[in-house]
Amino acid sequence: MKQLSGLDASFLYLETPQMPMHVGALHVFELPAGYKGKFVTALRKHMESRLPVAPELRRKLWWMPLNMANPAWVDAVPDMKQHIVEIKLPKVNGAGAGMAELETAVSQLHPVLLDRSRPLWKFHVFEGLAPSPGGLRRVGLYSQLHHAAVDGQAAVALANAILDVTPTPRTIEARPSGRQRVFKLDMTEMLRGVIGLQAHKVAEIVRKLPSTVGTLKDAARSAVSTSSLVTGKKGVSNLTLAPRTALNGTVTEGRAFAAVSLPLSELKALGRAHEATVNDMVLMVCSSALRRYFAKRHTLPRKSLIAAVPISLREKGDTRSDNQASMSLISLGTQLSDPKKRLAHIKSATAAMKGTMGNLKSILPTDFPSLGLPWLMEAATALYGKARVAVTHGQAVQPRRGSHHGRVLPGGTRLHHHQQRAGRGDQVLRVERRERVRGRPRGAGCGRRVGASLGKTHAAIVSRAAWRVMERLP
Repeated sequence: MKQLSGLDASFLYLETPQMPMHVGALHVFELPAGYKGKFVTALRKHMESRLPVAPELRRKLWWMPLNMANPAWVDAVPDMKQHIVEIKLPKVNGAGAGMAELETAVSQLHPVLLDRSRPLWKFHVFEGLAPSPGGLRRVGLYSQLHHAAVDGQAAVALANAILDVTPTPRTIEARPSGRQRVFKLDMTEMLRGVIGLQAHKVAEIVRKLPSTVGTLKDAARSAVSTSSLVTGKKGVSNLTLAPRTALNGTVTEGRAFAAVSLPLSELKALGRAHEATVNDMVLMVCSSALRRYFAKRHTLPRKSLIAAVPISLREKGDTRSDNQASMSLISLGTQLSDPKKRLAHIKSATAAMKGTMGNLKSILPTDFPSLGLPWLMEAATALYGKARVAVTHGQAVQPRRGSHHGRVLPGGTRLHHHQQRAGRGDQVLRVERRERVRGRPRGAGCGRRVGASLGKTHAAIVSRAAWRVMERLP
């Protein structure tokens, strides 16, 4: 039994039907030529064989008495028929379903919360997709993982455990566990354990307080010295208020999902030409799409929109299945019409963020005392929704990107697309990265060379990628 950290448990307390806290990912697999049988059956068997190296998939929540402190993880054996289910997509004009039908199905599934009495994950296998251009059978896989169990880096480690880089899967040696699976603690033992753990966390905070205060002072001085709110000077600053837009609204249970593919090689080439990272280029695509969306409706704010960008707090090599992340703010430069100036603005904003967060990463807490915290956070979440704060205050946009790694499942089933989407109640732009597999780019061809001019090539990328996603918004 391991109690959830304060950050992990926060994703449970903040979850509502309107704001699910699981993270979803959509994959499209091409099955090998001549593949026979049900993919869902093979996947269940494969996942069962990988459970020994995937602890995130074989544990469930164990709640404290009266919900007085954070719950704990306890061992559980997942029922594969409950956690991996098959869905048949409807035919379109007598033929197989396309991506539009697949995206619609994901839109309907994503608002459904995970069952907290079971391990917090679920896979949905979609049959009935039209064959690939090469005539190969395709299946879709929509996965749900609760954010209380994993963050981005932990999810990557989980994918490395589940997927392989060759058609022949590696052998996993399963060692039987000697731990007791049934926990029988009386009220006195539970209270003693909770109070003891809370006292330890308080003592740890007190011990680190002197160094924390000094670090915060330096970071605050650095942030304030560049803030346009304080200095009144024009410049790139992330410490500012986001403008109010038409996206500010109370989020309902309904979701709409659309996915696009971008050639990673083209993004990297554009980045190298302008000394920008891949993350800078993803922010650039999001910024340009948002600017175009609002400009078309004559509602483009004069101030820049602000992006909420997650940052990892993990040490290199740390693959523990928990949350070690925080959030930073990046100015997107949406008020700038010139693409080169907009990218330069984003590069300056990300550099400013890294300069500030570099000092803070070592002291940002991922765990803290939780006695009474469940009551407080759940009450605050309900109050936030009833007060309709999102309608009256500017919100940050949260860009995300998915990726695929040329990995395969048993029998040579190759991951053709990997399209990740948000797990919470934000309206976001989803961008997919596409890499080369065996020397050839998979998916739709880009059909355009990377030019020296950012304006021409960048406009082409936005037109066939981000704009399609933004068109789904009202």
